[in-house]
Amino acid sequence: MSDRAGRQPDAGQDILLDVRDLETHFISREGTLRAVDGVSFKVKKGRVLGIVGESGCGKSVTSQSILRIVPKNGVIAGGSMLLHRDSGDVDLATLDPRGAEIREIRGKEIAMVFQEPMTSFSPVYSVGNQIMEVIRLHQKLSKTEAAAEAVEMLRRVGMPNPETLLNAYPFELSGGMRQRAMIAMALSCRPRLLIADEPTSALDVTVQAQILELLQSLMRELDMATMLITHDLGVVAELSHDLLIMYLGKSVEYGSVSDVFHDPKHPYTVGLLSSIPKLGVSSSGTELTPIQGSVPSLYEIPPGCPFHPRCPRFMKGICDVGSPPLVEVAPGHEVKCFLYGGAGGAATRSDA
Repeated sequence: MSDRAGRQPDAGQDILLDVRDLETHFISREGTLRAVDGVSFKVKKGRVLGIVGESGCGKSVTSQSILRIVPKNGVIAGGSMLLHRDSGDVDLATLDPRGAEIREIRGKEIAMVFQEPMTSFSPVYSVGNQIMEVIRLHQKLSKTEAAAEAVEMLRRVGMPNPETLLNAYPFELSGGMRQRAMIAMALSCRPRLLIADEPTSALDVTVQAQILELLQSLMRELDMATMLITHDLGVVAELSHDLLIMYLGKSVEYGSVSDVFHDPKHPYTVGLLSSIPKLGVSSSGTELTPIQGSVPSLYEIPPGCPFHPRCPRFMKGICDVGSPPLVEVAPGHEVKCFLYGGAGGAATRSDA
């Protein structure tokens, strides 16, 4: 992979956030919706983790779970989210969502850039006022000092005339400028972990490139860990070190970007990579290979491996019966599939 994101060799592999078997459920009249159902991954210090999957796979709910901002009918039903802090490790899953400790962590240690900033900024307060509020919440600064810091952050993210824009309201800014302001607010307290949830999906292509270039530059400059939630594998290849593939609330493959892109193991990952066009490859006589079928409702998840109705390597009596184990197929490369472990793996090996 290229080093355009300023990537460094994964020497120490220090873990900042270790998520294991996370389960987040929503309770409704229709029943229990398992939005996140046994997700595991690690976020390493100074590195970028890309999280990829189709709409409704649980990417955004995973990020909401980390910050403990899931909607009222949501509950952390199981698993752990261990944040390694200088003051001592803490399991985010055990914290009171409205308690003082998680409020201290939000913004200061873990910050988030949302998909659509107009739903995140309050329309009745100026952009500068809202950035200053975050700064003063986590830092002992006067109003004047916070204003100067807000201007500096707006300048750092490339906002023109930041002193003037400090008094602008969100509706007075373009989509790209609002997203830059959201990034400035998220980074105003220099968090150790930035969660970027589809940060460019609401923008046109030209502005998308500018925002991605900005994020790339800030990641390198601030050396912060980043979770990049997206459906764009091209963005992942450009910016990420590690990659988590999700399907129907489950983590199905996790590893370095190089390992997953060049040696994908899970049939779903193979399908995703086969369904995108490749630059430099002649299109004559070739067709994209889409994944067959459609994603089922979270209220009607198939038994066994949830991908088995769409899987080209489906093994009857195995994939549709039990849940596949998590198998480490290579150092740091994990996959949930019967092809590599459990009864299916044994059957595959014996047939070889």
